[in-house]
Amino acid sequence: MNPLLWMRRSLAVSTLRRGMWDDNPIYRQILGICSTLAVTNLLLNTLVMDVGLIVATALSSATVSALRHYTPKSVRMMAQVLIIAAYVILIDLMIKAYLPDISEALGPYVGLIITNCIIMGRAEAFAAKNGPWLSFLDGLGCGIGYSAILLIIAFFRELLGFGSLFGYPVLPADMTRWTIMVMPPGAFFMLALVIWFFRAVVPTRAQ
Repeated sequence: MNPLLWMRRSLAVSTLRRGMWDDNPIYRQILGICSTLAVTNLLLNTLVMDVGLIVATALSSATVSALRHYTPKSVRMMAQVLIIAAYVILIDLMIKAYLPDISEALGPYVGLIITNCIIMGRAEAFAAKNGPWLSFLDGLGCGIGYSAILLIIAFFRELLGFGSLFGYPVLPADMTRWTIMVMPPGAFFMLALVIWFFRAVVPTRAQ
């Protein structure tokens, strides 16, 4: 294999992996906690929210990177917010059009992706300094890493709280449901357990 091609592939893989695992937004950086606690009581709602965030993060990072040489430093942050808002508005409109029930259940949280510190953080820390392709991979990796944690939390909250997965009953009807799991304290408990687990598995930040 061509050494230059191998280096590019290695850089792409490491960039993607960093956001998904080594520098995960939730259990490493403790970012995006608001939506982690707000939308994880049902797997389907969480999945839709995750897809929206992954798309918004990846495309926003790529766009910010593509325009980085044409954006005056004095309005850099405002330009980034405008780019992110444009993608989030499109995603929100699509969810409302094709999944109205889920859109109603998610409420304002799709729109709040605009101010999600993960997207803003990647745009400022990575996309503003790197090329569009790597920025896209960075945003994609962070979005996937963030989404995976949300889905893990939602899995246990819906299973123990409602006895179902994606709305389909999987536990016996006479089994006691853990009501606390579908309440805000349940989200805090699950988040704490997930952070503890992953930090125990990977106790040191990868270099």
